[in-house]
Amino acid sequence: MAEILSPAQLKSIADEFGTPVYIYHAERIAEQYGKLKSAFQKTDARFFYACKSLTNVNILKYINSRGASLDCVSIHEVRLGLLAGFKASDILFTPNCVDFDEILQAKELGVHLNIDNISILEQFGNKFGGLYSVCIRLNPHIMAGGNFKISTGHVDSKFGISIHQMRHIERVVKTTGLNVEGIHMHTGSEIKDVQVFLEGLEVMFSMATHFPNLKYIDLGSGFKVPYQPGDPETEVDGLGEKVAAAFETFEKESGKKLQVWFEPGKYLVSQAGYFVVKANVIKQTPATVFAGVNSGFNHLIRPMMYEAYHHIENISNNAGPERIYTVVGNICETDTFAWDRKITEVREGDYLVFYNAGAYGFEMSSNFNSRLKPAEVLVENGEPRLIRKADVFEDLLRNQVFE
Repeated sequence: MAEILSPAQLKSIADEFGTPVYIYHAERIAEQYGKLKSAFQKTDARFFYACKSLTNVNILKYINSRGASLDCVSIHEVRLGLLAGFKASDILFTPNCVDFDEILQAKELGVHLNIDNISILEQFGNKFGGLYSVCIRLNPHIMAGGNFKISTGHVDSKFGISIHQMRHIERVVKTTGLNVEGIHMHTGSEIKDVQVFLEGLEVMFSMATHFPNLKYIDLGSGFKVPYQPGDPETEVDGLGEKVAAAFETFEKESGKKLQVWFEPGKYLVSQAGYFVVKANVIKQTPATVFAGVNSGFNHLIRPMMYEAYHHIENISNNAGPERIYTVVGNICETDTFAWDRKITEVREGDYLVFYNAGAYGFEMSSNFNSRLKPAEVLVENGEPRLIRKADVFEDLLRNQVFE
């Protein structure tokens, strides 16, 4: 197992590159990818990194070097993937509610297309017929995931075409001559129960019979990683065994051998990420002791947006006595990272680290309050290197027009 970066290493990097700073551990990403490869070795499986979780081109290059493919949700993610060295045949484009022109651009780039809307499916079929194969994203009507905001397969979701609209899909396919090479589902994130995947797989097997040229079934992702000490995670080894058995049975019954595709994002990069900030002030009120840091939800929005938990440690005083703090940011809004959290005594100037910060941390950051985005650092073979400079004031003005 790749060792976690130590408090001393994190503190040294913070001293060198300043704070706030995002730090990523390359070997931990490789380890997570290796877990998936091992868990699904009995199936013909492909893994497409869901790069919406972290798109720094250096991270993309590293993941490409491990042998993974790439899942993209915007045309610019596709272009970043190509720039990072991914082959078009190793990129899957899964957009939602985009202009048809974005679909056309992706088609011209030669990537796999995953279409989740009957209107778009019909437009594409009328224009290209069976000349360019597509995947269809289906909504299996399965409620799963950590909370409603990250559940994407339920009946009220905007994602995918309802499985109850299969006759409509078939009419479009027959009328336009579309060649459907894959079917796709994704029920959400933070899935603890592997039965969700198996339930979805049964739905997909029943849908597979409608498409004679099918090559793969894409089960999306949603593998849970532990955030709190003692947190469960998706048991991928057991899931791999059950998925292998299910595909073997399907092959015997249908005579068709299919690949299984997955789109891990958070699973690959979340635990590899650390976010280090500096305590600016310690403020005591009649009810609460605040540790106010030099960051805010402009840099890490997950706690405010999803009520997400990130374990926090004081790496400047990790042997000190424990106190109870509410950790807050410097944004002019309610801006709370953690409520009543037990942390070793925090002094002004101490460094605090947020664990599991690799996914949807920097990626969802902004310049709210005209604050500057932080640097990103990649640690590989024990050596830290800068992979994104911290913003400077001029970056706030870069695209503004002066008259």
